[in-house]
Formats: sequence, C-alpha cells, structure tokens
Amino acid sequence: MYDTFYGLNGRPFQLTPDPHFYFESLTHRKALSYLGYGLAQGEGFIVITGDVGAGKTTLVSHLMATIDKARLTAANIVTTKLDSEDIVRVAANHFDIDTDHMDKAQLLSAFEEFLHAEARAGRRCLLIVDESQNLPAGALEELRMLSNFQLGGQALLQIFLLGQPEFRDMLQNSNQLEQLRQRVIAHHHLEPMDAEEIEPYITHRLSKSGWSGRPKITSSVFRLLYSETDGVPRKINALMSRILLMGSIEHAEMIDQPMVERVLADLNGEDVEIASPPTASTETKNPLWEKPKKVQDPGVDPVAKSSSPESGAVAEPAPAPEHEVVNLRRPETQPELVRQTAEAQIATEPKAEESVTAPPAVDKAMAQRIDIIAKRLSLMETRMSDQEENLHRVLTMLVEWVESDVRSKESYVNAGRAA
Repeated sequence: MYDTFYGLNGRPFQLTPDPHFYFESLTHRKALSYLGYGLAQGEGFIVITGDVGAGKTTLVSHLMATIDKARLTAANIVTTKLDSEDIVRVAANHFDIDTDHMDKAQLLSAFEEFLHAEARAGRRCLLIVDESQNLPAGALEELRMLSNFQLGGQALLQIFLLGQPEFRDMLQNSNQLEQLRQRVIAHHHLEPMDAEEIEPYITHRLSKSGWSGRPKITSSVFRLLYSETDGVPRKINALMSRILLMGSIEHAEMIDQPMVERVLADLNGEDVEIASPPTASTETKNPLWEKPKKVQDPGVDPVAKSSSPESGAVAEPAPAPEHEVVNLRRPETQPELVRQTAEAQIATEPKAEESVTAPPAVDKAMAQRIDIIAKRLSLMETRMSDQEENLHRVLTMLVEWVESDVRSKESYVNAGRAA
C-alpha cells in the first residue's frame, strides 16, 4: 500500500531476507571478511552468531549471490530439533541426493559418493546450517563427521553454522563439542548497528526501491528509530513499515518525530487519532450557507450593527470572520428556494413558548438566529429588486439606441433620394 502511494517499485522494509537490500555495516563488513577467509581455506567450520534479526541470513544470502556457482555447490538448510540421523538425511536431500529406503550406512555412503562426484567435476561443496542453536550436541557431532570426507588430502565438504547467541555459548562451553571447536577456522558475532548507521541504512533500502526523496524524513526520526530498536535491522524494518503505512494513510509528505511517536503508541495498544488526508473532507456542507464554526456572543448581532431601524435602510452586512464561509448559491436565481428553506428551518425550531425547560439564553440565541435569517432574506430581495431595475434600465437604453440608429439611417437615405 505505502509503496504505491510513495511511488516505490517494491517494499524496502520487508522482513524476509533479501540479498538485494544487503547493507554493509561495520559488523557485517567484518563478518564478510571472515566468510571470505573461510571459503578461501576450503575446509572446517565457519560460525556466525548474532541476535534475532541481526542480519545473519541476509549476510549469507549476499555471499551466495556473489560466489561462482560453477565452482561451488551450496545447500542451505534451516533446522529444527533434528537428531543425528535426521540432520544427515536433511542435508543429503538439500544436495538432491535420493535417500529413499536407505538406512544410515547407505545414506552416508551415498553422501560420500556425491561429494566425490562433485570434486571430480571441479566443484567444492558447502553446507549452510541456519538456526544451529536448535541442534543437539549429537547432531552437531554428526556434521563434524561429514566434514571428514576427503579426496587426495582435500576436504570435500565445508560447513557454515549460523545461530543465535546461545549457540555461541553452547559451542564454547560444551565438553561434547571439543572436537568441533577445534575445526572452527573463523567465528564472528554480529552486533547491532551503531546510531550513525541508521540513516544510511534507511536511505540505502529506500533507494534500492526507487526512492527519490519522497517522503522526506527528518533527522530526529533516525535518532528515535535507534533508541527504539537498538540498531537491530529486523526491528528497524518492522517499525519503518508501520511508519510508512501510517504516512500513506495520512497522505504525509514528511515523516517526522510526532508521526513515529503515534506509530509507537499504536504498537503499544494506545488509542491513536490518525490525521485525515488533506484532500479529504468529512464535514457536511449546507447547500445554502455554512454556519460559523465558533458561536458568537449572543449579545452581538452583526446584521443589526449594519442595519439602521430608524432610517429603514438596510446596510451591507459586516464582513464574515475568517472562520465563517458564506456560500450563497446564486440567490438571485433561486429566491423562492431560499425563502422556503429558511421558513422550513424556522418552522422546525422549537418555539420559545413551547420550550418550557429550555434556558432563556437558548431562546434568545434562537430568536437572534431567526432575525438574522429574515434580514438576510430581506437584503437578498432588495438586491434582486435593484438588479431587476438596473436590467430594465439597460434594456430600455438599448432599445432607444437601436431605434435612434434606425431613424438616423432612414433620414440619411431620404436625404439622398431628395438630392
């Protein structure tokens, strides 16, 4: 929705990892260096850990988008709590190895045969295991056994392990994983982005979606985003999506701190009033005139001030205040409609003698309102009468001018004939 309103060609803050939007923060640059080093070694384990939403999957997806697939065969699996046999079978299936009706021995044999075939074709194999914190120590030890397959002194399989901080703790403290720890050749923990990286991150993802500066974003928004998300990319994406959505609903051309605060209040379950779009109008317009938005002092009658009862003359009404918009709809062509509408409105108002419980102030205001309507009708009738007289006078002058012109021409013709 917001991408259409702001003219974007995609959703820049979607939660699904997409290498197209990869942003190289300082911590991601370090992690990419470790991954490149590990790939160059061609053996062992590379471990990348980070908090939820830190960008581990996006990092690896970006790396896989840059490698030469003709020289590297990669499989990416996302684990749940798999045991030692299941992890091998799942890995084999992701390498397109047929494992139907195979026991564990046959499965390992088929896996090794596949790795040898890839090596003879000049390709190395890489297994990426995401959410490694879900694996028990037995399954991790089984992965270590897979990394032992060799051909001519070269390892046939390299493994990337991605996990949350608890996986790092388990890897460092578990006695059962000592041999696996010795096979780890590179390890990096992804940290949240720094405060000064929030603005480049936001503008980078927007630019990747065709952003041309609309909407504008104030600098205070970036500071507030950092304080609310602690620099975690996924939290930033989720919050920015909500902010842009509210911006599109309100037709906002600028994202500022008050808007972000309204979004945060909405996320916290608080009642939030969403501003109406500037082009929308929910106020019902009276077809004849609009009443003032502010109630005037009942003791002040703007029409009475401009009228002189002693002289009997009706002066022009005082100019309407800025908040009052007089919207007469061609009264000179619809006098009867104006009169009927005003009379119907007066008839529907409760009379003073019938309103037993109404306060005197209400009756006085109602009487003044009726008086104002009557005087406006009188003023319009006077204007109509003046306009009719002016029109009659103009038509009379026009007829006389035409007749005079015709007589002049006839006199000229007769004089010519006589000559």
